[in-house]
Amino acid sequence: MTQPRQFVIEADGGSRGNPGPAGYGAVVIDPVTGETLAEAAEYIGVATNNVAEYKGLIAGLKAAKALVPDASADGALQVRVRMDSKLVVEQMSGRWKIKHPDMKPLAAEAARILPASAVTYEWIPREKNKHADRLANEAMDAGKRGKQWEPSASTAALDTPRPSTTAGLPPVSGPPGDAAAGAARARAALSARPAAATGTASAVAPTPTASSTAPQVGWAAAPDLGAPATFVLLRHGETALTPEKRFSGSGGSDPELSATGRHQAERIAQSLAARGTIEEIVSSPLRRCRETAAAVAARLGLEVRIEDGLRETDFGAWEGLTFAEVRERYGLDLDAWLASAKAAPTGGGESFAEVARRVAATRDRLTARYAGRTVLLVTHVTPIKTLVRLALGAPPEAMFRMELSAASVSAVAYYSDGNVSLRLLNDTSHLR
Repeated sequence: MTQPRQFVIEADGGSRGNPGPAGYGAVVIDPVTGETLAEAAEYIGVATNNVAEYKGLIAGLKAAKALVPDASADGALQVRVRMDSKLVVEQMSGRWKIKHPDMKPLAAEAARILPASAVTYEWIPREKNKHADRLANEAMDAGKRGKQWEPSASTAALDTPRPSTTAGLPPVSGPPGDAAAGAARARAALSARPAAATGTASAVAPTPTASSTAPQVGWAAAPDLGAPATFVLLRHGETALTPEKRFSGSGGSDPELSATGRHQAERIAQSLAARGTIEEIVSSPLRRCRETAAAVAARLGLEVRIEDGLRETDFGAWEGLTFAEVRERYGLDLDAWLASAKAAPTGGGESFAEVARRVAATRDRLTARYAGRTVLLVTHVTPIKTLVRLALGAPPEAMFRMELSAASVSAVAYYSDGNVSLRLLNDTSHLR
C-alpha cells in the first residue's frame, strides 16, 4: 500500500488596525527534513486578523494540494496544520462553534480543499510560527507600497531557524551559505516550469527537492560552475559624522566626504587599479558613496551605475545623533531596536528586517545581471553587513558583531548553483 505524502503547513495572517491593512502568509514544509516546499502570501486590503488567518490557512491547504496531483484521493496526503490562532485551530478542529458570519464561508472553503481525514490542526506559540508571520508581514509591506507580494523578493526564511517539525526526528541541517540566495535561484529556475499552484489571488513559490537543487559543499569534486559573480564591497570614505560615530543613514543630511574621506577614496582607487580585477562599478545614490565611486571610476576608466537598493538604512529621528544621545532621548526605542530586527528607529525609520529584504532583492538582481563578473559595490555599513550575514546564514544579531571601517573592502562570491563564499572582510591594508 502506498504511503501518503506528509506535509506540515504553517499559516498566519495579520491586520494593522484590526480591521486594517491585512495580509497572510503560509508555508508548506517537509516534516522530516524541514525543507520548505512552497510559500504563499497576499495583501488582501482592509480586513480583520481572523479573516487574514483563515485566508492564510486556505492558501496553505491549496499549496499543499497542488504538490500532490491526487491529493483529493483517500490516503494520498496527510497534512498537519500549525497555527498560532487558537480561534482557527479550535473552530477547524470542530471544538468551537463558528458564529461570526465572516468566518463561516472561509471555514467552509478551507474544509472543502482536502478530505477531513487528511488534515489535523495544532496550535503553536507565535514564536514558533515566524516563517508564516514574516510572509504575512512581507505581504502587508508590499500592499503599503501599492504592490503585491513577490516570491523572488521574499526573505522570510532568513530569520526562521527550521527545527524538525516532528518530535523525535533529528534537527534539520543544510548547506552553509545564504538560503535566500539559493531559494531565489531555485525560484528563477522553476519559472520556466508549469507552476505547482496557479491563481490570481496569491503568489505561490514552489521549492524544489533538496536532492535536485541543494548546492554542493565541501571539498569533493564538483561540476565546473564557471566564474562566480564576485561583489567587492567598498564602504565609502569618512564624512564629518564618521569619527564622531553618529547615525548617518539615508534619511539625514547626506554629507559629503571629508578631507580624510577623499584621501581614503584615492588610496582605495590606487589599490583597485593595481589589482586590475574590477569590471563594473555600482554605487549607492548617497553623496558619500557617489564621491567614493567617482574617485575609483576615474582611476579605472569605468562608468558608475547608481543602485537605490544599496542605500543606507533610514535611521529616522536618530539621524545625526550619537549612540549616547539616542540612548538618552529614545531609550526604550533603542532597546527594542537592539533586541529585534523587526523594530524600526524612532520616527519612521527602517528596521533591519526591512533593509534585509531590500538588500537581498538588490543582490539577486545584481548577481543575475553580472554573472561571472567582478563588480565593485560602493555602499554603507548596513548593506555590507547584511550581505555578509546572508552569505554566512548568520542570525540578525550578527550585525552587531562585525567591525566595518570606513573605506574598508570586503568580498563575496556568488556561484551559479546557489553557493556563496565570503572571501574578504574589513580589509584596510590599502590605507596603511
